[in-house]
Amino acid sequence: MYLHRSSLGPVDLAFTDRYGGVSGVPWDELNLALEGDDDPAAVAENHRIVLSDFGPGDQVVDLRQVHGARVAVAEDPSDPDAPDRRPEADGVVTARSGLTLMVRAADCVPVLLADPEVGVIGAAHSGRPGLAAGVVPATVARMRDLGATSITAWIGPHVCGACYEVPAAMQAEVGGLVPAAVATTSWDTPSLDLGAGVRAQLVAAGVTVIDVSRCTRESSDLYSYRRDGAGAGRLAGLIRLARPNGTGS
Repeated sequence: MYLHRSSLGPVDLAFTDRYGGVSGVPWDELNLALEGDDDPAAVAENHRIVLSDFGPGDQVVDLRQVHGARVAVAEDPSDPDAPDRRPEADGVVTARSGLTLMVRAADCVPVLLADPEVGVIGAAHSGRPGLAAGVVPATVARMRDLGATSITAWIGPHVCGACYEVPAAMQAEVGGLVPAAVATTSWDTPSLDLGAGVRAQLVAAGVTVIDVSRCTRESSDLYSYRRDGAGAGRLAGLIRLARPNGTGS
């Protein structure tokens, strides 16, 4: 179910893999996509399985991801970005316990962020457009608006620079904004290393980085749009604050 799961103080976080769910071929098994041709009942059950294990009793805050730089704040239930809604954004932050923040990916970079001392968490989905637009730095900035000072970020599974071929013009465009993202494929053509770009943005923002990634295209236990096309499911990055009594739910 999890490629990686860990805790830091009151913060729990995880990145899922593709196993432990009920979806059939070609999504087998733990497809967490919002859209696609998978059986909606199977996808709903996959979400129930993950969330009942990771954050039982939590409200889920997820996003309609649009490859932009908007960051939603899940803090006040009366806010339009409240946890029973799904804002159009690619980053989300909160200082509330009892919420599980979720971002989805299948080659893009899922990033989980936390200041456990202050009790502020965030999650971001950074594909090529989001990297260029700066969704991860924007998420860090919104966390600091909520009082975060010492932030740690976990970079989750994504397509690596050796596999993510792009046209030379696209490489130059993104590289002009984020030079660290410029790379070369294993077959010696222009590429982008999204993870390296995200790491550079985090370091520039004064964030401590923990990389728990693997290449989605190269790993059969992870979903990859580059490898599988429309048959690709979605994995998730999940992060939550434990409730004040220290219990998990």
